[in-house]
Amino acid sequence: MNTKIIPYLMFSGDAKAAMEFYQKVLGAEIIMEVTYGDMPDSPSQDEKDLIAHAHLKIDSSDIMISDSPSKFPVKQGDQVSICLSSHDVERSKQFFDGLKEGALIKMPFQETSFSKGYGSLVDRFGVTFLIDTAQE
Repeated sequence: MNTKIIPYLMFSGDAKAAMEFYQKVLGAEIIMEVTYGDMPDSPSQDEKDLIAHAHLKIDSSDIMISDSPSKFPVKQGDQVSICLSSHDVERSKQFFDGLKEGALIKMPFQETSFSKGYGSLVDRFGVTFLIDTAQE
């Protein structure tokens, strides 16, 4: 099985500007860009143009970016998370279940509009993990 560990950067409304900056200075290629307006469960009309999820490639490395909805403000120290991405739902759930001991569950592991299995938590050491089952 192939699991990727991908840095995930959270912004408070300036993800698009950050993406453009990383394109310019790091040669990043935007692989995918989804706004909240593109999502079936958009948080609000005010946030429809914000980035819900973006995937950038810098040479052979990946980075993911999004704007946090206003109901989840980004605090200093919360800007970088670790995304564990697998193509196997059971493997993703195994990661989530293993990390949840003593953790703060931000979103229980479940099927979503963007993933067959996704959940997020802050582990007992204060590290935020986003567990994702990547679409084929």
